[in-house]
Amino acid sequence: MTILAIALLALTRAEIVQRMRAPVITQADGMVRVYASCAEDVRREYQHPVASFAAETVKTLYGGLSVPRRRFASPAIIIHIGDVRTNDTTVAAKVATNGAEVVTRIYLRNPATSDIGALRTEIVKAFVRTLKGREISDELAERAYRRADPATRVADSRENLERWLAGRPGHDGKRLDDEEMIKAMRKVFEPGRASRRDVLTFASRLFLYPRTYDEKFAGVYDCLSFRDAVKFARIDPRVRFLALFKADEMPVFGGGRGDQMSEAAALYSSFLRELAKGELDDDGLYDMLDKADAALSVALESAGS
Repeated sequence: MTILAIALLALTRAEIVQRMRAPVITQADGMVRVYASCAEDVRREYQHPVASFAAETVKTLYGGLSVPRRRFASPAIIIHIGDVRTNDTTVAAKVATNGAEVVTRIYLRNPATSDIGALRTEIVKAFVRTLKGREISDELAERAYRRADPATRVADSRENLERWLAGRPGHDGKRLDDEEMIKAMRKVFEPGRASRRDVLTFASRLFLYPRTYDEKFAGVYDCLSFRDAVKFARIDPRVRFLALFKADEMPVFGGGRGDQMSEAAALYSSFLRELAKGELDDDGLYDMLDKADAALSVALESAGS
């Protein structure tokens, strides 16, 4: 007698009928199908979330891996939700062929405690198996998903930038390219949102530098903070010219990273233009700079990780 037969003997007739009549959910243009071989309360709570999770994973992979979308007459990924009530995290997969098609069956013994990461890995492997015709390891599946998913891709890029700034290798253990990391410091990772690193990088640019390395302000200084530039503008005429160039750069450095960063960048740009004009007195310039600094502090306080 099979395990399934034994399990069915433990159920009442009504329960058996209910399970046989349980709806099947099909998602992702027919690629994913989810069966609920479990009690009605488990099916109601977990069948739709599991189906949505699988469909969203497939959608992410289509977009991130540049694979053309396809409609399926029969599912390529079949997920079975079980009825185990213990803390079972097992996610098992079995690959079979259905004519010319490859079908991956994934089993969640207890959907309440199943390893979600393992489920996603099996879905990625099944996706690649079906649409690219090859097998990949769990590690490659994880990498593929992280490349495909915008959120994890941004997180990995930010992590690599922090590692490079700290003189460490990338999260994959490889040496990070200096040129690429310098470009990453200027990149808008998430349009409309500034991270703490974005704000700190912007703040690191609030200096004026001579046009060539061998020049020095007043014959002494390699660079000037914006605050020091106020008094040195009366001493070294180059300060005013460089302030005008810098004013044009501020919106570029702060743009695309949310309203607060844009506001701070605009205030610094206005300050630099007034400094370049040479008409406003020092107190007026310091007042403009204070407002820009305050706006940048707000941006830093509200910045994400």
